[in-house]
Amino acid sequence: MTLQKTHWDRIGNGGLSLTSLGFGTAPLGNLYRAISDDEAQAILEMAWDRGVRYYDTAPLYGLGLSETRLNRFLRGKPRDQYVLSTKIGRLLKATTPDKRDGFGKWFDVPARNEVYDYGYDATMRSLEFSLERLGVERVDVLFAHDLDVANHGSWEVMEDKLSELMAGGYRALMEMRDQGVIKAFGAGVNEWEPCQWLAERGDFDLFLLAGRYTLLEQEPLDSFLPLCEARGIGIVIGGPYNSGILATGPREGAFYDYDPAPREILERVGRIEAVCKAHGVRMVDAAFQFPLHHPAVLSVIPGGQGVAEMESNLAAAKADIPAELWQDLKAQGLMRPDAPVA
Repeated sequence: MTLQKTHWDRIGNGGLSLTSLGFGTAPLGNLYRAISDDEAQAILEMAWDRGVRYYDTAPLYGLGLSETRLNRFLRGKPRDQYVLSTKIGRLLKATTPDKRDGFGKWFDVPARNEVYDYGYDATMRSLEFSLERLGVERVDVLFAHDLDVANHGSWEVMEDKLSELMAGGYRALMEMRDQGVIKAFGAGVNEWEPCQWLAERGDFDLFLLAGRYTLLEQEPLDSFLPLCEARGIGIVIGGPYNSGILATGPREGAFYDYDPAPREILERVGRIEAVCKAHGVRMVDAAFQFPLHHPAVLSVIPGGQGVAEMESNLAAAKADIPAELWQDLKAQGLMRPDAPVA
């Protein structure tokens, strides 16, 4: 199987080649349920065998577990054959098992507390710690993680964190890119507004935007995506299924934005699903393919915690979506008329 690959080189430093389907490794950190090391390895190996060559992780995912599981998988893989991104913004501090963070979210993970720090020294240390957990000599991309209201509680607190990054971590990231330690840097967030705030104030290469440019949501078309396109900034799309509802359909208990979906979302997804069925297309295939039509989007990285989920993602990456489906969604007011689909 050959996956579409996009070569992107914003500043002339050789750039990166990202497969259209990337691997978001939060589920390998035992997100919401525990899986064994062997299960994690099997999913990763299957993705590799089917052509996936972009892997995204973070210290947060499983409080270090995701990175250490990638260590086992990447050992022996030729370093020039894959792209690897991780994140800065949190340092992990050892604690006792009863006091660790993430109860109810991360299962069977190391006893660690998260310490937010977007400063210069913390950014440098974070990369050093990640390299040790990953067992590699370099990563390609560093994203400043979770600079959004969802994680910091208010715009005021988030803006303080954004300013902290620009006053410290940004300088570290610029130095690492200039020295060739990394190829690119940006931010990985769940909201487009802080991405635009950063893009307007710094020389950012890439943004990992989770859940905000999907078959269900296209608000970034107003200002953020045009800004990225004008500046050559690349976009990696996380959460293309909006926490699951665009994969499972509007069943009772379906998740949207990490919580049970409200009634209006269930109804809208039901209408989208009906259009997809009328064209003989799985909604999950349309949801995966949709963001790739935007010229700024380089890769889509749904998570996969089981072989069946990875099989579904691989099928979605190869699906053929008729143009008439997009036309019908726009005609029924289920997609913005200015959303690129060709």
